[in-house]
Amino acid sequence: MEKEYSVAIYPSEAIISLVKSMKEQLAKEVGWFHSKNSIGHITICEFKATDKQIEIIKNQLNRFCDTLQPVKICLNEFSSYPNGAFFISPHKDSKSILKPIMKRIQDSLHIQNMKKSNDPHLSIARRLTPENLERAKTLFTSIVIDFLCDSIVLRKFEDTIKQFIVINTFKFNNNSQSEGIQETLF
Repeated sequence: MEKEYSVAIYPSEAIISLVKSMKEQLAKEVGWFHSKNSIGHITICEFKATDKQIEIIKNQLNRFCDTLQPVKICLNEFSSYPNGAFFISPHKDSKSILKPIMKRIQDSLHIQNMKKSNDPHLSIARRLTPENLERAKTLFTSIVIDFLCDSIVLRKFEDTIKQFIVINTFKFNNNSQSEGIQETLF
C-alpha cells in the first residue's frame, strides 16, 4: 500500500521555534489556517511510495546527500503567492544555492507523479483569504535569519495527526569519493 512522503529542509531549532511563534501570533489575529500546526520547513518534494520503494528512496537520498556540502542559508523577506500562501523567502543568493540542490534531489529519485517545489520558501500559512493575507503582511514586515543547511529529512504523513513526521535525516557529508560511486549506480 502506498503512503505519502515528503522530502524537506528543516532549518535550525531556533528558526523552527520562531516560525511556530509566528504561526501562533497569526492564529490569534485570523483564527485557524492551513499549515498552522506544521513544523517550519522548506519543501523539496512530495510523493507516494510503497514500503519497498521507500527503502530504495532512502538509499538514494543517503548516497546523494553524502556528496553534498553544507551551505549557509539566509532568509530575509516575507512574501506571498496568489493562492494565499504567506512565507519567508530566502535571499536571492541562498535561493540560487537551494534551487539546484532541490532539483538534483528531485531528479535523483526518479519518481513519477512527484509534486516538486521549484521555489524555496518557508511557509507560515497557506490558503489565507485575501483579507487574512493582508493582515499577515501587516503583522510581519521584516526578517533576517540564517542557518546552516547540512541535511534534509524524509517525512511520512501520519493520518492520525494529519501532519508529516520525520522518519529519516540525511546528513550532507561533503564526501567527494561518493560522487564517482553514485554516477555508476544511476
